[in-house]
Amino acid sequence: MKLTIYQVDAFAREVFKGNPAAICPLDEWLDAGLMQRIALENNLSETAFFVKSGDVYEIRWFTPTFEIDLCGHATLASAFVIFELLKAEESVVKFRSHKSGELRVEKDGDVLTLDFPSRPVAPAEAPAGLIEALGKAPKEIHKARDYFLVYETEREVLDIAPDFTALLKIDAHGFIVTAPGDSSDFVSRFFAPEVGVFEDPVTGSAHCSLIPFWAERLGKNELFARQVSARGGELFCRLEGDRVKIGGNAVLYLKGEIYV
Repeated sequence: MKLTIYQVDAFAREVFKGNPAAICPLDEWLDAGLMQRIALENNLSETAFFVKSGDVYEIRWFTPTFEIDLCGHATLASAFVIFELLKAEESVVKFRSHKSGELRVEKDGDVLTLDFPSRPVAPAEAPAGLIEALGKAPKEIHKARDYFLVYETEREVLDIAPDFTALLKIDAHGFIVTAPGDSSDFVSRFFAPEVGVFEDPVTGSAHCSLIPFWAERLGKNELFARQVSARGGELFCRLEGDRVKIGGNAVLYLKGEIYV
């Protein structure tokens, strides 16, 4: 069997920046075990698979080790493939996920905007070992799906050097660290060693929590964010009730074929 694969750098204007995702359009669903093995072979933070069903695209996302419930950058990259490479004529692509419901991506020029559910955080206690694993105490700790740690400055977020062996001992999908930005409304980094992603370059799903938090904290619903990983990424954010809009650019890195 031969499958087409694309690798797209999401939340970036040029290659080698943003977050790379592998995208595999399918005519029909493959066995989940095979999709997981393809994701492991790709060795990227996420591989997305989608199947067109009427006017909706069914979508699933896999890390190298785990099928996840929601992935922003691979959804944005999938929409880029549909708009730019498969030449969809509509200006909005509708995705459907069994784990996260309906998701939409709107095209406005070269900016693609995700419409995702909001995931507000609530105050939480740090689990044993978390502060030691991150090496720096935050001023606040919250949690939604992921632990959410708030620091005073962008420099503190940049300086965090996690002990991933210690983080792996904590039962959590991921860890968001965030602070007010120097040249943005806020910055963040995201660590998810449990699902095989030590540091994710740019994380759309984390912004489902970051956007409502910083919108309330800063008193505005339109926000510009940077994820300050080594590759870095820019996100144009908006809070709309119980939904978040997450905008960014994308660029094609490669197109190839998989033989399985």
